[in-house]
Amino acid sequence: MAILSIIANFSLSAQVDAQLTQYFEVPNYYNPSAIGTTDFIKIRGDMRMQWVGIENAPQSIALAADMPLKFLNQKFGVGLVMQNETMGLYSNMVLGAQLGYKFKLLKGEFSAGVQVGLLNQQFKGTEVFIPDNDDYHESADDAIPTTDIGGNAFDLGVGVFYTHKLFWAGVSCTHLTSPTITLNAESGEGGNEKNYEFKADRTLYFMAGSNIPLKNTLFEIIPSVLVKSDFSFITGEITGRVRYNKFLSAGIGYRYDDAIMAMIGAEYKNFYLGYSYDYHMSEIAKASSGSHEIMLGYKLKLDFSEKNKNKHKSIRIM
Repeated sequence: MAILSIIANFSLSAQVDAQLTQYFEVPNYYNPSAIGTTDFIKIRGDMRMQWVGIENAPQSIALAADMPLKFLNQKFGVGLVMQNETMGLYSNMVLGAQLGYKFKLLKGEFSAGVQVGLLNQQFKGTEVFIPDNDDYHESADDAIPTTDIGGNAFDLGVGVFYTHKLFWAGVSCTHLTSPTITLNAESGEGGNEKNYEFKADRTLYFMAGSNIPLKNTLFEIIPSVLVKSDFSFITGEITGRVRYNKFLSAGIGYRYDDAIMAMIGAEYKNFYLGYSYDYHMSEIAKASSGSHEIMLGYKLKLDFSEKNKNKHKSIRIM
């Protein structure tokens, strides 16, 4: 019945960004300027099953893609993000297109980017069930929708990102305008049905990481950190991984006051596969066996060099 306690408020306010343990593989999910940082078209898909064992716990699917772009002798990055998350009778979807301008700075590369898109919220009021002996809710409570409701709002995000051969770091803000979605009944938009509101919290993110090669070995240490705040709370996580020969990686992480994480990954040619497990240290652990996350990826090399322009193969070797 926790879902009813939430919807009982006429105006809702909450985060809509999914919590991804493998955030380091999809930096542009949180920061629209973290695009075009390599010479590849890079695609990542993530599926997260949170708090396994708890009925109606959050489940999310996130997609992120980006690539570099040259236009009028200037460097840009372009990207796309998509997320769909369900939690009980709630669902939210985020769609965003990203554009970033890039230039050299202090032996590294600086990028400033923006994301414009759509935020969608849905609530399945037709599936609400209130037992007769419920002590907290009444079936006739006007604050509880009895029809399916939904709505959309314009969404905006901004960020800056810096990459160097020794490290990378970025600051961003998602849902910059803190958009409010008016959820109307599907069968009566503009009619007499009661409208509900959902407000997406403006959220600030800081990310940073590094690749530290171990001398005379094929190993490298990859630390990273993610800190986020909606200006009423702040939390963060730190991750440490070891990668061998740019092929196999494994590591652990800690999310403040929430979970200890373990993760493994493998990259072969252009393909990537990653898995992570969260062991929760809060009271949720009494009802849940943990959270699982699977990430799949693919990248395709781009070549912007002049030497390949107007290049033709001999018909004798085609």
